[in-house]
Amino acid sequence: MAAARVAAENNGRDIVVLDMRELTKIFDYFVIATGTSRRQLHAISEEIDHKLEDDLEDHRSGIEGYRESRWILLDYGTVVIHLFDSEMRDFYALEDLWAGAAHVELPADITRLQAD
Repeated sequence: MAAARVAAENNGRDIVVLDMRELTKIFDYFVIATGTSRRQLHAISEEIDHKLEDDLEDHRSGIEGYRESRWILLDYGTVVIHLFDSEMRDFYALEDLWAGAAHVELPADITRLQAD
């Protein structure tokens, strides 16, 4: 939830957390969010990194797509964060690809931030 909260605090939109545990043993959760610009996607990814690594001592094992900034993937082992621009999110449609995953209900503070 920390990654979803940080994405919301940085104006990420359409934030979804998928519980992947019933579908794969590779990771437990996907966090998916959309940004409106390259700069915003960078900011979201850097703030998530700061929160998870510095505050929660969860170390990232990989990052992909940062330079292109259309789909940034942050891999923390059990949690994988996908930050998309809207075109790439529509194209890859991860929620459809992993349609069997349960959607995790977001806390009220995150849904409030998205509504603003």
